[in-house]
Amino acid sequence: MTTDHYDIAIIGGGPVGMALALVLRDTGVSSLLLEARVLPEKVEDPRPLALSHGSYLILHRLGVWDKLPQKTPITTIHISNRGSFGQTILTRDDAGVPTLGFVVNYHDLFCSMHKKLTETNTDYIAGATVTQLVTNENSGQVYFDYQGKKEKITAQLLILADGGQLAKQLPDITYQTHNYQQWAVVANVKAQRKQTGIAYERFTADGPVALLPNGEDFALVWTVAPETAKEIVTWDDEIFLARLHQHFGDRLGKCISAEKRFAFPLTLKYATSITTQRIALIGNAAQTLHPVAGQGFNLGLRDAYELACEIIDTKNASNEIGIPTMLARYRQRRQIDSSAGRIFTDSLVKLFSNENKLLKHARGVGLSTLDCIQPLKRFVARRMIFGAKG
Repeated sequence: MTTDHYDIAIIGGGPVGMALALVLRDTGVSSLLLEARVLPEKVEDPRPLALSHGSYLILHRLGVWDKLPQKTPITTIHISNRGSFGQTILTRDDAGVPTLGFVVNYHDLFCSMHKKLTETNTDYIAGATVTQLVTNENSGQVYFDYQGKKEKITAQLLILADGGQLAKQLPDITYQTHNYQQWAVVANVKAQRKQTGIAYERFTADGPVALLPNGEDFALVWTVAPETAKEIVTWDDEIFLARLHQHFGDRLGKCISAEKRFAFPLTLKYATSITTQRIALIGNAAQTLHPVAGQGFNLGLRDAYELACEIIDTKNASNEIGIPTMLARYRQRRQIDSSAGRIFTDSLVKLFSNENKLLKHARGVGLSTLDCIQPLKRFVARRMIFGAKG
């Protein structure tokens, strides 16, 4: 830490927080990134990230993309409804892009962004635990513990890019939450048929199951009831592969091997306001979504990019970063995209995760109709890729 005052302080050094810091490098905006964790060693971490083509463009601009050791392109998305007629196939031609997106490993992205960040002149402190945030009309203060000492810095704008824990300290920030009563089981699996760039999203009464192209094989995201998730992680491989094949179907043949499985609960959480005095929220601090359709991280990355653009524009206009008018513009920029992403994913879960016969028929009709109307397919595909700006 070379100074105790910055234009901005970013609390949360995950990929979204690091993306914001990287966009702001060499812009004349001074920033400090605080991260509670130290850089983790390589561990078993099968969490897949489905990056849209829009996110690929952002990461490419940041100089991160070429550092990723593995990125598997998605050229087609196959959407179906278990036990019912109707399907939709979205292709890169439908969206007018070279690829719909890519699948990368979360840990690989974290390490690649961290490496790029340390090559720049960005001030970055790992192992810093933020304990308190204080703001007034003129600035914000961040209190944190680092290497056994209590530290303090001030900044014109404080940006929360953590999981939302610190925002609970703020009286003007409240969250709306919904527990889906679902867990996601993730693992890397190998099937009889090799992947060919197709991402499969199959809706079932228990929740969606996705098989995403990952290297030569697939990254699994299997949504189930909480008690079932706890059982799945204890199954031996033979039982797990047989049950997965039974649940997903025979489109890829039998599942022949799987790596270690992990499970975590799924909730919807979003801040009723993403700004307050001298503070802005991005990524999971602003919203946490169900993984259906892979919108969460892509939405957070757009948060970071558009907030950075607002900061740069404000700086170039010789206005003070963090003033109410700047924060109001950021809220307005993100309102439609954030609301649309939240409503889209929440509606998919509620519409498809049930056995109502009328809804089941309507889902089949809806998927078949979408597959037949090219302008509608393009509309849906581009908004999944680029957000509300499509």
